[in-house]
Amino acid sequence: MRLPTLKRFAVPAALAAVLAASACGTTEEGSATGGSEDESGPVSVTDFLGREVELDAPAENVVALEWAEVEIVASLGVTPVGVADLEGYNTWVGGTVPVEDTTDVGTRQEPSIDAIAGLGADLVIMETDDEALIASIEEFVPVLVTEGSNETDNLARMKSDVDMIAELLGKTDEAEALWSDFEAKIADTAAAIEASGNAAVPFLFADGWVEGDAVSVRPFGTGSLVGSLAAAAGLENAWTGETDGAWGLGATDIEGMAQYTDTEMKFIHNNADGSNIFTDGVAGNAIWENLAFVKNGEVHEMPHGVWTFGGPKSSEAILDAFAEVYAS
Repeated sequence: MRLPTLKRFAVPAALAAVLAASACGTTEEGSATGGSEDESGPVSVTDFLGREVELDAPAENVVALEWAEVEIVASLGVTPVGVADLEGYNTWVGGTVPVEDTTDVGTRQEPSIDAIAGLGADLVIMETDDEALIASIEEFVPVLVTEGSNETDNLARMKSDVDMIAELLGKTDEAEALWSDFEAKIADTAAAIEASGNAAVPFLFADGWVEGDAVSVRPFGTGSLVGSLAAAAGLENAWTGETDGAWGLGATDIEGMAQYTDTEMKFIHNNADGSNIFTDGVAGNAIWENLAFVKNGEVHEMPHGVWTFGGPKSSEAILDAFAEVYAS
């Protein structure tokens, strides 16, 4: 298995002040259900790159080129008219927020500009600082650039992304409700874990892949979205190693996991594509089979179709998974 590619682009230091100030930010295809107080007038936001994005009216026909943004748009009551790597979305995200009756517009790394242009979209939402790509798409349709991840504070970053998207879709009321539900889920999860008496038990959350005979393990650190959600729920992350500085992800292998000797530690892994890395992929591996948490039966599989880099609804599903592991 190779995990879905994550993109991360450096942002010029000169934009830092702008970025700090830019935190403003069943459905029918290409249409909005429900709505905010003013759905007809011009809308504008300052996006992650400090660019002013202005529309004459809230967008109804939206193309989203990253899965978190697809999820957010759909969660606000709008089905995107175009999605990058729709099959991948359905595998990794669709168990939480399914999207149907839309057009695949290529990969997330190399979207088809021709396909996007042919959809008559009002807005394209993406994560990139590729000025050439942005300019190519903007020949046909306005572009909103979101942040996607921030190891410093991923929950505040997610809210900023949601608010930016909601403003341009005329869905600010829906965004408030979406965020309120998410905050309630955090509180409920924290309370359930505290009541279980297991809050002090650490966890290690990871995914991985096999190359030849080697199993690569990708732990989610405290700055990842998963790590941020766990901290909000009162949990302790066992991964204290280095991370990538963007997504909060570490790197190790089965041998490196031998450091975890706590028999109560809970290992939680993602197996959305059914590749069974931490079952079939480690079968017969003596190091794995002798890990303390393995011998103690503390290996837990995430529900499928829950995106660990997603929006509020994916985050709620992650919190549900933590509650299931700790409080059931």
